Amino acid sequence: MNRYWCEQAWLGGDGVDEGVTIEVEGDRIAAVASGVRVAPAGATALAGVTLPGLANAHSHAFHRALRGTTQPGAQGAGNFWTWRAQMYALAERLDPDRYFVLARATFAEMLLAGITLVGEFHYLHHDRDGQPYSDPNGMGEAVLAAAADAGIRITVLDACYLHGDVTPAGTEAELVGAQRRFGDGDADRWAARVGALAAAHAADPTARIGAAIHSVRAVDPVAAATVATWARERGAPLHAHVSEQPAENAACLEAHGQTPTGVLAGAGALDARFTAVHATHVTDSDVALLGAAHTTGCLCPTTERDLADGVGPAGTLRDAGVQLVLGSDSHAVIDLFEEARGVELDERLVTGVRGTHRAPELLTAATAAGYASLGWPEGGRIATGAPADFVSVGLDTVRMAGTATEHTLDALVFAAAAADVHHVVVAGRVVVSDGLHQTIVVGRDLRDAIAAVRT
Repeated sequence: MNRYWCEQAWLGGDGVDEGVTIEVEGDRIAAVASGVRVAPAGATALAGVTLPGLANAHSHAFHRALRGTTQPGAQGAGNFWTWRAQMYALAERLDPDRYFVLARATFAEMLLAGITLVGEFHYLHHDRDGQPYSDPNGMGEAVLAAAADAGIRITVLDACYLHGDVTPAGTEAELVGAQRRFGDGDADRWAARVGALAAAHAADPTARIGAAIHSVRAVDPVAAATVATWARERGAPLHAHVSEQPAENAACLEAHGQTPTGVLAGAGALDARFTAVHATHVTDSDVALLGAAHTTGCLCPTTERDLADGVGPAGTLRDAGVQLVLGSDSHAVIDLFEEARGVELDERLVTGVRGTHRAPELLTAATAAGYASLGWPEGGRIATGAPADFVSVGLDTVRMAGTATEHTLDALVFAAAAADVHHVVVAGRVVVSDGLHQTIVVGRDLRDAIAAVRT
């Protein structure tokens, strides 16, 4: 039994509790008590404020190697589609060994930022010619091994990706270039491959396997129904990129007479296990469909800004009954506090209204709701029986110094940064202490991993 004493802790309400003890047995929280004014003998004292572990609900780990390289320069202005070409070029250079090293360092960076669970939206499956490796799940296994070695929980959202673009019913757009690495040929072969991956990790205590429909650009309605059925039969989470770009909506309407949300609804994808990633350009009818099905919406403000995607209707989605969660997506930065405040601050610019999203709601999006969207409904909370995943943030840093207790949550969301995290526990094991990963020299490993895939 390990015992921690927290100067302050957020237990899910509208404020923080002072003097909180957390007792951990194995990988679970055994007991929680508030009002303990002095650290008990033998307890590890955690200064500042302790939160449930943060959940990064949308990640593409290999995109980390793009940071700082894709900003438009002398070549002129760019957009999502010009960025995508640069991402495809990176995808061509990866193999399982290189991916393991890059993903391991990326996940370690997430841990330094207080992220204890990552949802890896995984579509880079096969060799450069589109043929499977000797292990058809070689790339997925590399990602899972990287997470285990870094010490982070993971849900691999294995993505079906079959077509190069939205196509009318009965036709196909062939996968070309790097896209060939993403495709399994058809949805049945996707299901067989991901089923084998799920079976291999059924007993893994820190990894779970979910499903993803990459987008309506890449998966036709019939194939989407196959993926949705696979996820539903297993009670697994199902995610999809939805209406990230206006061009995607226009092509989908031309091909299918429906928006992407409408296509996914017709495929049986929308239910409480479904997460719509981005949902930046959804229509009013889309919002109604997503809300009526009690779905989740994953917003990734730092990526949506970086790619000039736009600002999604977060408040409208929430008011319709869509649960919001957060992701760092392309890893322009890895900082869930920045993602949380981005939801509110970006919407302020559009609406002229302050306070659509309150700090406790945004912290829930970053913790319990994110865990639930990734198939860990028991997680993301500091409570008896929950997974022992928690994170401590300093109150003596230059960003947080002077914070009054009654404003701790607002300061966390609207001022804190990943750099303020000093202690991280995952599954009862200390992974980060005093701001340092316990087994990985993160900056060095990121530098070396990124250099290896840029050559």
